[in-house]
Amino acid sequence: MKILRDLFATLFISLLLHTSVLAAAELQSDTETDEIATDYSQRDDVRQFIDMMVSKHQFDKNRLTHRFASATRLDSVLTSISKPAEKTLTWKQYRPIFLTSKRIEDGVRFMRENRELLERAEKKYGVPAHVISAIVGVETYYGQRSGGTAVFDSLTTLGFDYPERGKFFRSELEQFLLLTREENIDVSKVYGSYAGAMGMPQFISSSYREYAIDFDGDGKRDLWNSKADVIGSVANYFKTHGWAQDQLVVLRVKAGKKIENNGRDKLKPYTTIDELRSEGVAVDEKLPGNTEATLLSFDGAQGEEHWLGLKNFYVITRYNHSALYAMAVHQLSQELLAQVSGQG
Repeated sequence: MKILRDLFATLFISLLLHTSVLAAAELQSDTETDEIATDYSQRDDVRQFIDMMVSKHQFDKNRLTHRFASATRLDSVLTSISKPAEKTLTWKQYRPIFLTSKRIEDGVRFMRENRELLERAEKKYGVPAHVISAIVGVETYYGQRSGGTAVFDSLTTLGFDYPERGKFFRSELEQFLLLTREENIDVSKVYGSYAGAMGMPQFISSSYREYAIDFDGDGKRDLWNSKADVIGSVANYFKTHGWAQDQLVVLRVKAGKKIENNGRDKLKPYTTIDELRSEGVAVDEKLPGNTEATLLSFDGAQGEEHWLGLKNFYVITRYNHSALYAMAVHQLSQELLAQVSGQG
């Protein structure tokens, strides 16, 4: 009974605090009743933004002003951005959300149904099919849940009513408006996560513009409906950020008592295997001593876990700047690989 109570408690916490960009978007689509009528076009900071878009990118001022006049402030977005799951949950709570039998089964099906596309992307970009699939699985459950929040409203809310990261989200709003113009997309019909991530792989606007590719050759980049574009774009993203083919991602280790705290739990490798060994970390002798790594500690189901994050682990965190996220992607990818390999 205690196991069941702990499981239900974990699931409740994950739903309450939002499990990820996706989970928060799912909750919002059902419970978003906090819309506040406001006329953003009357605000000085918004008018300055409109003037910038007109002078810098030649947008029509009247049309853009009308667009902001009809924008809706979403307080649920402000609530969600203040407590993402990656910053509020432990690994013990976070892992069960993504490493479920259903997500693994659906991932195997996704890999089987898109085998040729995944093989083509892996051959071209060097990113394994199971890693590409795991990203889509963690982000949107293989495209089943891509978010129900109006992206223009969410980016407007965050850009002008979230001072902590307003500059970043105003930049993403700029990128979003450019993206919809370039791809001939109706701004009012674009829905995604509370933070403005879109499509099956949940690309933010700047990433969509820079890394999305037309992998099916139809002349457009469609991350909502084209499995080819989704798979090719994720592979391109990882390749561009330095994915090293056929290299390890993480390695579990045993840590001694005299480990230095400076640098621990950083996402980017900050030291070498030899230095960690000198501090009491037991690492497989087959791993070269000059290999760069970061020492990570997690509160796992059986107590504290120590892992070495290598270069490819850091690459995964470029998709979402969270060690928990990267671990979930990696472990899901390994489950998918094991299942697919077992099927022959």
